[in-house]
Amino acid sequence: MQLTLDSVKYRPMTAPARTVGQAESEAATARRRLPPHAYFLVSAVFHYLGPALAVLLFARVAPLGVAWLRIASAAVVFALWRRGRVWRLWRASPARVRVLLVAFGIVLAAMNACFYLAIARIPLATVGAMEFLGPVVLAALGTRTVRNGSAVALAVAGVALLSEVRIAGDAAGLAFSLANCGLFTLYIVLGHRIAADGGGTGIDRLAAAMLVAAVAISPAGIIAAAGAFAHPLLLGAACGVGVCSSVIPYVTDQLAMARLERAAFALLMSLLPASATIIGVIVLHQLPRLPEIVGIALVAAGVALRTEPARDS
Repeated sequence: MQLTLDSVKYRPMTAPARTVGQAESEAATARRRLPPHAYFLVSAVFHYLGPALAVLLFARVAPLGVAWLRIASAAVVFALWRRGRVWRLWRASPARVRVLLVAFGIVLAAMNACFYLAIARIPLATVGAMEFLGPVVLAALGTRTVRNGSAVALAVAGVALLSEVRIAGDAAGLAFSLANCGLFTLYIVLGHRIAADGGGTGIDRLAAAMLVAAVAISPAGIIAAAGAFAHPLLLGAACGVGVCSSVIPYVTDQLAMARLERAAFALLMSLLPASATIIGVIVLHQLPRLPEIVGIALVAAGVALRTEPARDS
C-alpha cells in the first residue's frame, strides 16, 4: 500500500488557549517570585522622581493643575489597564469596602494637592522628610515602648529642625507640608486595608480609588490645568508625571503591602527621606544645608527605629 500526501490529513499543532484565570494565576506566581523589598525599591525611586519632574512644570502650570493632570492621567491608565474589573469589583463589594474606596480616593486627591502646593514653595527633601512625622507618632501611640518613644523624639527633633529652617522662608509651604504629613499617614493605614486581600485585588481597588480621586480633585484642579490642553508636549509631560507618580509607585506599594507587615513596610520607608534628598539634588539641584541634612537624618532614624504591633490574622 502506497501512502501519498493526499491520503494523510495533517492537523497543525496548536497550544491550548489559556483561560483568563490561568493567565491571572501565572501573573500572580511571577509577582510572588520577586521579593517584596524589590517592589518597595521601585516605589522609593518613583515616589519622588515624578514630583521632582512635576516641579519643572510649575513654570507653565499651577501646582493644583499639575496635581489634577497627575491624578487624571493615572485614572485613565488604570481604567484602560483594569477595564471592566473595576466596575465588577465595585458591584461585588459590600458597603464597607465601597466606603473604604471612596475614603482612600479622597485621601489620594487631598494628599497630592497638599504635596504639590508644598513642593512648589519649599524643597522636595524637606517635604519628603516631614511627611513621616505622622506615621511615627501613630506607631508610638499603638505601641508605647521606650523604643517608640525614642523614635518619636528623633522624628520630632528632625521635623522641628526642618521647620525652624523653613518657617521663616515660607510658612504656607510648611503648613501644606504638615497637612500632607497627616494625609500620608491615612494613605498608609487605608492602603494596607486596600491591600489586605492580595496584590491583584489591591490594584483593582487602587484603580477604583484613583477614579474617585480624579472626581474629587476636579473642582479645584481642572481649571488650573486648562492651559496645558493647548500644548501637546506639556500635556504629554504631565501625563508622564502621572505614570511616574501615581501608577508605578502606588502599584508597587500595593504589591509590597500585600506581603509585608506594616512594621516592616514602615522600616523600609526610612529610605524615602534619603531618596527625596538625592532626587532633589540630581533633578532639581536643590542642595540641602547642614541643618536640613541633620533634620532629614533624624527623621529617617526615627522611621527606622519605630515598631508596631503585629496585625491580627
